[in-house]
Amino acid sequence: MTVPLSADSDRPDAPQGPPPAAGARSAGRPSLRKPSSRSVSDPLPPAQFAFGAQTWKEIAHLLVNLPVTLLGFTYVVTVLFTSAGLTVTVIGFPLLAAALMGARQLGKLERARARTMLGVRVDEPSPLPLRKGGGLLTRLWMAVKDPVGWRTMLYELMRLPWGIVTFTVTLVSLFVLWPVLPFIARGLTTVDRAMVRALLSPSDELERRIAELESDRGVVVDTAAADLRRIERDLHDGAQARLVNLAMGLGLAKEKLLEDPDSAAAMVEEAHGEVKLALQELRDLARGIHPAVLTDRGLDAALSAVASRCTAPVKVSVDLETRPAAAIEGIAYFTVSELLQNVSKHSGARSAAVDVWRADDRLLVQVWDDGRGGAGRGGGSGLAGLAERLGAVDGLFLVESPPGGPTTVTAELPWRDREDERASQPRPGQQKADGRG
Repeated sequence: MTVPLSADSDRPDAPQGPPPAAGARSAGRPSLRKPSSRSVSDPLPPAQFAFGAQTWKEIAHLLVNLPVTLLGFTYVVTVLFTSAGLTVTVIGFPLLAAALMGARQLGKLERARARTMLGVRVDEPSPLPLRKGGGLLTRLWMAVKDPVGWRTMLYELMRLPWGIVTFTVTLVSLFVLWPVLPFIARGLTTVDRAMVRALLSPSDELERRIAELESDRGVVVDTAAADLRRIERDLHDGAQARLVNLAMGLGLAKEKLLEDPDSAAAMVEEAHGEVKLALQELRDLARGIHPAVLTDRGLDAALSAVASRCTAPVKVSVDLETRPAAAIEGIAYFTVSELLQNVSKHSGARSAAVDVWRADDRLLVQVWDDGRGGAGRGGGSGLAGLAERLGAVDGLFLVESPPGGPTTVTAELPWRDREDERASQPRPGQQKADGRG
C-alpha cells in the first residue's frame, strides 16, 4: 500500500545565470559585472517509511546537535563573560577580537556539518581584510565589529535549547515513534536549515560593500604614499641634483669671469645645458603627476599624445559626449599610459588600439595589441597593481591574453559627471559663517 507523503522536501530556487553586461558597446565586449553570491541547496529526496540515506543523515544530525551545541554555547558564554570582565584591562579588547575570530571558525564547522548532513550549501563569508587594515588597533576594531562573528555567536546561543529539544524528540521517536520518524526528522531539520541560512550565510550586500570599501581604502592610502615617494625620489635624484650642479657651475663662472672669461663662458654654456635638462625632467615629472593636455583638452588629446610615444602604431578612439570627473579621467589616462608602456616593453606588438566609451553609468577602456600574449595579473606584476587601483574606486579589470596573442585588457570605471564634481567642491573664497557678521 502506498502511503501519501506529508513532509515537503526543501527545493532550491531555479539557478539563474549571471546578468548580462550593462551597456556593452558590441557583442565582443567582455562582461565585467560581479556575480551575486547566494545560498544554494541540493534537492532533497522525499521522506519515507523505509529510512533512506538522507533520513539517516538527518537523524544523525539531530542527535549530534546536543553535544555540538553544548560546546558552542560553552565557548560563547566563556569568552563573552571573560572578555567583558577584562574590559577594564588592556587584554579585554584583544580577547574579544580573538573570540569573534574563533566564532568564525565555529561557523565554518557548522556550515560544513549542514552541507554534509542536511544538503544545505551556504557560501563562505568573505575573510576579514586584516592584512590591509593598517595598524594593530585598526585590525582589532575590524575584528570586533565583524558581523559574521557576532551572528555566529548568536547562532550558538540560540542552538542550546533547540539542541536539547531536537535530541530529546529524536531519541524518543527513534524507539517509540519510529514509523513517523522520517517526517519528524524532516520537520526538525527544516528549522535547522532555516537557522543556518539566516545566521551563517555571508553578509548581506551592504555589509559586503562596507568590507570592500574598508579594504580599498588601504589600497588608496598605500598607492598615494608610493606616488609621493616616487615624486620625492625623482625630484631629489633628478631636477634637484641638476639645479645644485647648476648653482655650483654658475658660482665658479662668476669667480672666473674677470680672470678667465673663456673658461667662464664655457661654464655658462654648460650651465645652460643643465637648465634645459632640468626643465625637461620637471616637464616629465609634471606629466607623470597630471599632464596639462589632459586638463585642457581631455582624454582624446591626452591619449593620442601617449599613443605617439608607443613603439607600435596605436589607433585611439574616444567616444564620449561629455568629460567625466577629473579623478576618473586621470585614472583612465594613467591606466592606458601604463598599458601602452607594457605594449612597448614586453609585447613585441606590431599594432595596438585604444578604445574608450561610456556605457550607462560606467566608463569603459579597452587596450588591444597583436603581441605575443601571455600577460597576467599574478606574481606582483604591474597589471596586478592596476587591478588594485581600479578596485579601490569601484572599478573592474579584465585581462585576456592567451599565449601567442592577441592581448585585450578591459577596464571599467564608475562614471561621474564633471559638473557634479564641481558642485561638490567649495567655491573660491567661500567660507563657513562663523557668527562674526
